[in-house]
Amino acid sequence: MTFQLEPYCGNAPTPEALMADWNLDPVLLSGIVLVAVWTWPLARAERRLGQWTLFIGLCAVAFVSPLCGLSSALFSARAFHHIVLISFAAPLGWRFFFKPSGVLDRLPPTAAFVLHTLVIWLWHLPLTYSWALSGSFAYWTMEVPLLLSALWLWREILDPKRAAGGALAVCGATILQMTILGAFLTLAPRPLFSPHFLTADIYGLSPLEDQQLAGLLMWVPASLPYVVAFLLRIGQTITASSREAAG
Repeated sequence: MTFQLEPYCGNAPTPEALMADWNLDPVLLSGIVLVAVWTWPLARAERRLGQWTLFIGLCAVAFVSPLCGLSSALFSARAFHHIVLISFAAPLGWRFFFKPSGVLDRLPPTAAFVLHTLVIWLWHLPLTYSWALSGSFAYWTMEVPLLLSALWLWREILDPKRAAGGALAVCGATILQMTILGAFLTLAPRPLFSPHFLTADIYGLSPLEDQQLAGLLMWVPASLPYVVAFLLRIGQTITASSREAAG
C-alpha cells in the first residue's frame, strides 16, 4: 500500500533553503501559545519557570524550526525530532500536565510504558510511517499521542510520589525497547522508509545510511536521559533508605 505524500512540514527543502524553512503555521503557533498559557500558572506556582521555558522552547524547536522541514527529507532528522520531544521536552514538561490524585494515579506504571512503546513502534513501522506523512491529520494523529504518552511515561519515572520500584521497572524497560528499536534500524540490511528514498541523497546520504544514522540516534542519545533518570531514582531510593535506617 502506498500513500500520496503531503508532509505536514512541507516537501523536503534543499540544503541551501533549509535555514529559511521555518514552519509558521498559525494553527500550530496558536496551539503552542495556548499550551504555554495553560501551563504557565502551575510553572509559576511551583517556581519552575526555567524548566517551563525549556519545555516550550524545545517544542518550538521540534515543530517550528527548520528541523520540521528537514524531517521531511531525512529519516534521521525525524528520529532526532522525536528524541527532542520524548527524551528532552517530555521530562521537563510532565509536571505541568497532570493534576495530583487524578485518574492516572489508579493505573499501574506499566500502562504508560505499554502505551508509549506502542506509539513509538507504530511510528517506526514503514506503512504507518508513510501514512503519517500523507497529510496534516495523519501527522498529528501520530504526533500528539507520541508527546502525551511520553509526558505520562516521564511522570511515572520521575514523580517522587510514585513507587520507586515501578519507576525503575518502567525506566529500565524503556531503555531496553529503545535499544532494540535503535539496533533494528541500524542493523537492517536495506532501507525501509520509502518517503526518504529520493530525498536523503540531497544531504549526501543514501537511504540506508540515513536509516542507520537514525538507528544510532535512537540507540544512544535517545536513551541517555532514561539512564540518568534510572540512576537518579536509585540514588533517591538509597538516600530514603538511609534516612529511615538512621531515624
